[in-house]
Amino acid sequence: MTESPNVITGDEKPSMTMGRIIALVLKGAAMGAANVIPGVSGGTIALITGIYEELIHTLNSFGHVAARLLFKGKIRKAFDHVNGFFICAIGIGLVASWFTLAKLMKHLLANKQSELLTMAFFFGLILASVFTVGQRVQRWFLQDAGLFILGAGLAGGILLIPHSTPITSPFYILLCGTIAMSAMILPGISGSFILLLMGSYLHIITAITRLDLAVLAPFAFGCVIGLLAFSRAISFILKKFYNATLALLTGFVAGSLAVIWPWKEKQFLIDNGEFVLHKGEKIVNGYALLQPVLDSEFYLALLLILAGAGLVPLMELFVSSRTKPDSPLGE
Repeated sequence: MTESPNVITGDEKPSMTMGRIIALVLKGAAMGAANVIPGVSGGTIALITGIYEELIHTLNSFGHVAARLLFKGKIRKAFDHVNGFFICAIGIGLVASWFTLAKLMKHLLANKQSELLTMAFFFGLILASVFTVGQRVQRWFLQDAGLFILGAGLAGGILLIPHSTPITSPFYILLCGTIAMSAMILPGISGSFILLLMGSYLHIITAITRLDLAVLAPFAFGCVIGLLAFSRAISFILKKFYNATLALLTGFVAGSLAVIWPWKEKQFLIDNGEFVLHKGEKIVNGYALLQPVLDSEFYLALLLILAGAGLVPLMELFVSSRTKPDSPLGE
């Protein structure tokens, strides 16, 4: 397991043009949309669209060197050191997507039919992604296959974990932000689904739609902690064990298919024969996977699965047409 020649470091950054900035904003928006949906990972979108490695190494560049440059008044050097144009473009897309799509996603996921069709589209997207991400492993050895199986088992096993009851204390919300953001960095591990497991998904989504800073402030602080800490670990592992890491990440993506299987039934938390409510809504405590019924809804869902799967090669084509020799996934 050797370091890939394609892995970039914090000092190797692709040139930035207006076209690339616009493309990065759109990719950030796609990541934000994915992160809103429980079971779908923004990290998977970053991996598909060819910005995952640059994103990880950019996040890793936020540290003492950047802080020292900033305190010395060398703002432009600090900005360049942290790949400022890249992170700002991605951040703008993410934030815009979160605040524009949070309410829409809440509406779609509240309706059983629209939830099934939404999950069907993303199921096709993730299914096709397993193959495209797996192709980036330069050589598949026995240990890489083992890591793929391990990753798939861990990501799929999340479905078996019972959900927590809601806790609204600021410290717990901060902890949710830290863990969820760490999960969002990993392809195949959904930060939103982690929030569901921790019982805070509805609380956070409601706070976003209402701009409730009392909730959003500790959550955002936790996200920053998780982002900076976990990205350093991933950056180190990518540099040292490139093939093995990609094999494990491919497994995570494959395992997430169990979480976003469209045909499933919510199981709600019950206490003394009564549904436990939070903000007037029943609390999801788990899922039971179902076999699809061959009706008109199934065929519509199948079309959306195919549409989601067909979008992946189009994104791959878009990425490859814009990949420069010095880009993170350039050959």
